[in-house]
Amino acid sequence: MISLQSGSRPRRRMAPSAPLALLLVLALALLFACRPSWAGTVELLGSSVNGAKAEYTVKTQILIIMSLLGLLPVMMMMMTSFTRFVIVLSLLRQALGLQQGLPNRIVTGIALILTLLVMRPIGEQIWTQAFLPYDQDQIGLEQALKIAEAPLSRFMLAQTSKAALTQISALAGEGAVSKPQDHGFIVKLAAFVLSELKTAFQIGCMLFIPFLIIDLVVSSVLMAMGMMMLSPLVISLPLKLLLFVLVDGWTLTVNTLVTSVQAY
Repeated sequence: MISLQSGSRPRRRMAPSAPLALLLVLALALLFACRPSWAGTVELLGSSVNGAKAEYTVKTQILIIMSLLGLLPVMMMMMTSFTRFVIVLSLLRQALGLQQGLPNRIVTGIALILTLLVMRPIGEQIWTQAFLPYDQDQIGLEQALKIAEAPLSRFMLAQTSKAALTQISALAGEGAVSKPQDHGFIVKLAAFVLSELKTAFQIGCMLFIPFLIIDLVVSSVLMAMGMMMLSPLVISLPLKLLLFVLVDGWTLTVNTLVTSVQAY
């Protein structure tokens, strides 16, 4: 058995790792998004009736917290660049013809790692400016959520097109706003997702075209030689893999994905 010495030095608080920082970003952003602040009479874990604050029961609080934790994977896909990365990598796999050679778990893992790389500065900023002061009782939950929402909103607005933001704002019935930051968080989130889908398909099309040309050339050559019974994929797959390796395709793809994220 291992005994603890009474004179041992206290542990120091360590800096958060990238996954922990990203989970903190998503948790705080999810709390902010689900907090019905527009009503003005309902709080996250308590309710207000005629000016008198009434706390929810412990069972209700646990239910709310567990429901929010269950939504974390969805919010991770929607509030970060994960959607862009995984769509582009999936289109690249289809362009190479590696539906079986590149499993979904590998594609998802690569997209997740790139997402952690891109979102790490935001996670560290929220950790130092929002979570640590709240953990040390320097600020309240309301102020911590506002501080945590600010960098995440700046990141989403930097990737969001004005057309998408205007369209979502009109669909949501929002009035005219002077600055994009004045839009509601749900409006900014929906516009961000729409812009991410557009950007992902644009990058995917650029990656798809060279391999499509190879498929067309191989098919034309086989038809000219009268080898119509031979599948063009048998010939084009090694050629596409050889081209992808010669140009260092994975490095170019990762560089394109990471640099496509606009600075905030």
